[in-house]
Amino acid sequence: MSAGVTGSTSTTESDLLLYVAHLDVGYGDTQVLWDVGMEVRRGEVVAMVGANGAGKSTLLTALSGLLPAWGGQVTFEGQDIARARAEHIAALGLIHVPQGRRLFAGLTVEDNLRLGAYTRRAGTERGIHEDLDRVYALFPKLRERRKQVAGLMSGGEQQMCAIGRGLMGRPALLLIDELSLGLAPIVVDDILAALDTIQKREQLSVLLVEQDVQIALERAHRGYVIENGRIVIQGSANELLHSPAVRAAYLGE
Repeated sequence: MSAGVTGSTSTTESDLLLYVAHLDVGYGDTQVLWDVGMEVRRGEVVAMVGANGAGKSTLLTALSGLLPAWGGQVTFEGQDIARARAEHIAALGLIHVPQGRRLFAGLTVEDNLRLGAYTRRAGTERGIHEDLDRVYALFPKLRERRKQVAGLMSGGEQQMCAIGRGLMGRPALLLIDELSLGLAPIVVDDILAALDTIQKREQLSVLLVEQDVQIALERAHRGYVIENGRIVIQGSANELLHSPAVRAAYLGE
């Protein structure tokens, strides 16, 4: 796909939650991301789409502090987090739901959820119980399975648990990596419906990294296309969904 940029709207400083500029990231001597610039505003869903190996997961790993930036700027809630520790970033309210769920397979569902509250800004036992009830209301199957060992659940139930664990950290911004990977469409629809509910109710911001471009852009307000470690197109989700370049590259048209 040839590089290009669609139209975008201006953002006031008070609306800006996450701001990334000129971000370079790599592993060892291998650079993976080049000059990445993006932003997430309060209360919006942003999609980051691209082919496998484009750098999507590396970007989330860097934003959450698990991989140090080589250069560039990353600010969250006005604070510089480009080289902050992961636990500090999580405590600020930027929570990462990683690809592959990464649950503690030998612990129960409820123990996994409780671990999500470990570094959060408010962690009283009463508050934890209230947030458990909130997660169980969103994902009733987790209430049914709360004493079950997490590693014995289905893939869809494990994804619900992983997202629930993220919500237990009371995020201002939730990073979700490959939500639909390996899941049946009906399960994906259920999870997205739950996310839609809480996003609208609590004005939660979401950065959704997703290989299924259709799913991501249909749920997002804005989107970015990443290719070979560089942002090549950005704009409203509707613009990207109807872009001939995006449809040719990712939707088989």
